[in-house]
Amino acid sequence: MNTSFTNTNLFGAILFAFAFAASSSLVFADSENAHIAIENPAELSKNEALKHYRSLNRRMARGYAAAQLDLILNYQSWPLFNDAPYISATHGQRFVNSYANRMAHNYATLQKGEELPMGSVLAKDSMTVTDEGRIHPGAMFIMEKLANGANPDTADWRYIMVLPDGSVFGDTLGDRAGEVAYCHVCHEQVADRDYTFYVPEEYRKSE
Repeated sequence: MNTSFTNTNLFGAILFAFAFAASSSLVFADSENAHIAIENPAELSKNEALKHYRSLNRRMARGYAAAQLDLILNYQSWPLFNDAPYISATHGQRFVNSYANRMAHNYATLQKGEELPMGSVLAKDSMTVTDEGRIHPGAMFIMEKLANGANPDTADWRYIMVLPDGSVFGDTLGDRAGEVAYCHVCHEQVADRDYTFYVPEEYRKSE
């Protein structure tokens, strides 16, 4: 493997190392918090994906809570913008859910050139379902909208990745900031939507 990375291929490399493990069936983990990085996700119907998520969501909430981040406290009570977990290629081929706090009131309707207000928090929890049917919690991916000018390098967004056991993999305003620097590189694709992706159309909740 090439060990010389630009910001762009750093994004890909970490996803492979952390989320895919490509051809090696690598298992990150131990005990109850084990989670598997897989090459190919299972093909699930919406009902199947919902069933698996419901079997894990309490465990996932407990795990992320160990990070002691007030900004994601009780995140599962926030508005949820998808009707079932969906596969996100940019989050390691995991099944994700898109939550946003009440401050992010215009997340679903954001138009080109508009912005989310300061204090908006977007949270994607995730689960891995292998093609053999094994199910494991995945990481949580968090974006927090900061005050104007707080961090020009990331367009005033803070990015955090929390592992299933509550370990903070990286925080652009804290420890291991470089480990999640690729997040903003990816989100620059949607700079005209205030750097936020939205739920795929077929998974959006109806009004």
